[in-house]
Amino acid sequence: MIIGTAGHIDHGKTSLVRALTGVETDRLREEKARGISIDLGFAYLPAPDGAVLGFVDVPGHEKFVHNMLAGATGIDFVMLVVAADDGVKPQTLEHLAIVDLLGIERGIVVLTKTDLATPARQAEVSAEIARLLQPTQLADAQIFPVSTVTGDGIAELRAHLFDAAHSIRTRAASGRFRLSVDRSFTLTGAGTIVTGTILSGAVSVGDRVMISPNGLAARVRSIHAQNQPSANGVAGQRCALNLAGDGITKDAISRGDMVLDPELHAPTSRIDVELRLLASEAKPVAQWMPVRLFHASSDIGARVVLLEDAPLAPGEARRVQMVLDRPIAAANGDRFVVRDTTSQRTIGGGTLLDLRAPGRKRRTPERLAQLRAHRIADPDAALAMLLDIAPRFVELSAFARDRALSASQLQEIVARRSIVASPTADGSFAMSAPAWLELKRTLLAKLQAFHADNPDLPGIGLERLRLQLEPRLPAPALLSVLHGLVRGKDIALDGAWVRLASHEVRLTDDDEKSWAKIAPLIGGAERFRPPRVRDIATLLGLRETEVRRLLKLLGRMGRIDEVALDHFFLRATVAEMVGIVVDLCEAQPLAQFTASQFRDRVDNGRKVAIPILEFFDRHGVTLRRGDLRRVNKHRLDLFRRLSEGENKLKASGGESSPVGRPDFKSGRGREPVLGGFDSLSLPPR
Repeated sequence: MIIGTAGHIDHGKTSLVRALTGVETDRLREEKARGISIDLGFAYLPAPDGAVLGFVDVPGHEKFVHNMLAGATGIDFVMLVVAADDGVKPQTLEHLAIVDLLGIERGIVVLTKTDLATPARQAEVSAEIARLLQPTQLADAQIFPVSTVTGDGIAELRAHLFDAAHSIRTRAASGRFRLSVDRSFTLTGAGTIVTGTILSGAVSVGDRVMISPNGLAARVRSIHAQNQPSANGVAGQRCALNLAGDGITKDAISRGDMVLDPELHAPTSRIDVELRLLASEAKPVAQWMPVRLFHASSDIGARVVLLEDAPLAPGEARRVQMVLDRPIAAANGDRFVVRDTTSQRTIGGGTLLDLRAPGRKRRTPERLAQLRAHRIADPDAALAMLLDIAPRFVELSAFARDRALSASQLQEIVARRSIVASPTADGSFAMSAPAWLELKRTLLAKLQAFHADNPDLPGIGLERLRLQLEPRLPAPALLSVLHGLVRGKDIALDGAWVRLASHEVRLTDDDEKSWAKIAPLIGGAERFRPPRVRDIATLLGLRETEVRRLLKLLGRMGRIDEVALDHFFLRATVAEMVGIVVDLCEAQPLAQFTASQFRDRVDNGRKVAIPILEFFDRHGVTLRRGDLRRVNKHRLDLFRRLSEGENKLKASGGESSPVGRPDFKSGRGREPVLGGFDSLSLPPR
């Protein structure tokens, strides 16, 4: 159990911890000289049952409330310290408000310096404290009168803390590991040490961890948990971690950083939260109001974006968006405190709801419904609600990461719910079973209608299909869905074309006869220098327009590519030339080749070789600098079928870019290309 102190300056917090543990928590020279706590102090008390109680002693001076906040996060039990002779003071009230805002539900009040107050005065102060506690989560907290001078009440208080440790609910160690750093220093012979409270999960010697938000990777060399050497540390313990790794120094890690499981490293600077403004505030919170946000041990500037038209009035709680000055590492459900820009006054606090808040459309009914779901603490229930509202799908990997859930926890939730989960290149996404069936029916109906309207096309472009579906899945998620339907033999994928498995494009009998004559001319030994449309028409005695129409149709079917105007190559020939380009690069020390080297390999003359290379340049297969070219390995799949598990859509422009889309408009004439690419834009993948 981690016990934190709270209370006004000079009310005896440090003396109380010393009387309970025998440890002097004031460690700084200035603290000893001035007789006040400036920074966090730590002490430990072994319990009779072998457990160890950790104490976090916080400063009470108003100038050091930011240090108090760094220590208050992660405590299980609070001791609100009030001097019997002084009574309730300003920092007593502020610390009590902070404890309430942080959601700390367990605690007691310790009435110190009873040797300096009469019984009547003690009763008066106790009554005032009970009245102040009434609207807070510590409303039923016991009051323990003690004196650190005479020792009265110390033994009873210590015994109560031992009993309370048995009733404190143990934090789940099954989640992913997070430790909030409050100190970083160097120890001779050991190296860099960081200390803090483990907020979730567990860590063991030898584990790989990451420092967030700066992204430094580290390895855990040794652990001290609750002031004792240990092979591991678990949630709810104060730990010291000896870290090693490139760039790991005491100056590279500071208070406010988070040591965590590498899977959780995803800093954020825009967060939707539920903010409660203290009733004691004189003014409401207005749009774009600057504040200081305290989360875990971090302190950062932020702006408040109201999600409703009216300002947030004192005493009210409402969902707002926090736009931070810099990214932080956090998790859904974490508590935070907000102070004014000078950090002299606590004005409110609340709970983090969604770490991936949008910058636009943040006030729509659909978005507000999502925030209601994110407000649910139980991840099982929250996921179920998210799947029932727009957009009716959830990125499972992001959901688990932002709630610090382990892989086993996520698997249990998916197993309990009627959820259809599909893997993507970056993780996985989920839909409810009814939503999945509705999507499948809609998708098949769209394909059926498209084939009825376009019987001569091999299928519809993937991006064009995606934009017609509800819910509108991200491209990687839709590709995962399509691969599932391919396995079920409902549909087929031909590059970037999507079609029903039963659909097959057939040429007319006349077109088949014409193609039988044309194919030998652009294949075989002359495949690298095929004749153009006009030459083919002359050789075969066909109309030029008919030859062009047939070759355009075959291009849409993915059987040939129009490398230059009216210059068509077989798809297999284009793939072969890509292989030649790769071979040329691999044979050169700098992985670069010239146009003449390519010309010599294909033996087709410069007038044909240059348009081919420009075709590859245009589609990113090759990257040109001066007279040299190199291969872009990320675009080599443009001229071959996309195998299951591959996902190049994101790498080639994403959803908002036309590059890589099957429905991209061709440059010539700006006319839309029905169903997919023509050969002068990007070819099907």
